[in-house]
Amino acid sequence: MPQQLPAGLVEFDTAQPIWDQFFMVAPLVLVGTVETDGRADLAPKHMVMPMGWQNYIGFICTPRHRTYQNAKRDNAFTMSFPRPAQLVGTSLTASPRDHDDVKRGLAAVSLFPARHVPGSLVEGCYIALECRLNRVIDGFGDNSLMVGSVVAAYGATDSVRDAEHDDQELLAGAPLLAYLQPGRWAQIGMSYSFPFAEGRKK
Repeated sequence: MPQQLPAGLVEFDTAQPIWDQFFMVAPLVLVGTVETDGRADLAPKHMVMPMGWQNYIGFICTPRHRTYQNAKRDNAFTMSFPRPAQLVGTSLTASPRDHDDVKRGLAAVSLFPARHVPGSLVEGCYIALECRLNRVIDGFGDNSLMVGSVVAAYGATDSVRDAEHDDQELLAGAPLLAYLQPGRWAQIGMSYSFPFAEGRKK
C-alpha cells in the first residue's frame, strides 16, 4: 500500500504528461539548420542541455520537424542563445511556413554564416555554437534526443567570464533569457554564489 505523502504535496497523474502542471527554468535557444534548397532555418528550443562536462550539447526535437530532418541530413546544426531584448524575434522564428513554404518570421532576426558547419548563427546573441551531429536517440515518445559535438564556440565580449569581472556584475550588465515552461519567460540578472559542499567533485 502506498505511503501517505508529506503535507503540502499533491500527486500528478503520470498517465498524462506532467510538464505543464508546474514551472521549470530552461534556456531558450535558436537551433539553426539548412533547408534542402540552401535557405537557413531556425527553430526555438528550450529542452537543451550540455551532455556531460566535455563539449557535447543536446536538444529534444521530433522527426516530424525540419530541424531534425536537416540536422540528420547534414550531420550538423548551430545554436544561438538570444538575449532578452531579442525575445520577440526569437518567438517569430517559430512562425508557420506560408503557402510558398517560407517562414516569414525568420526576417525578424539577422544572421551571419557559420564558419565550420553548414548553417547560420543569429547576430547579437550572447553565445553561438557550431555543432557536428554526434548521435540521435529516437524513442522518447514522439521525440528524439539530438546530440552535437561543439566544433566552434563564440561569446559576446560582455558575456564572457574572466578574472577581471565579478560574476554578478557580468550578469547584471548582460542578463540571460530564460524560458519558464509552460509559456512564460524571465530575465536573469541577479545571482548568488552557490554554497558548494567542501570537497565536492564534478
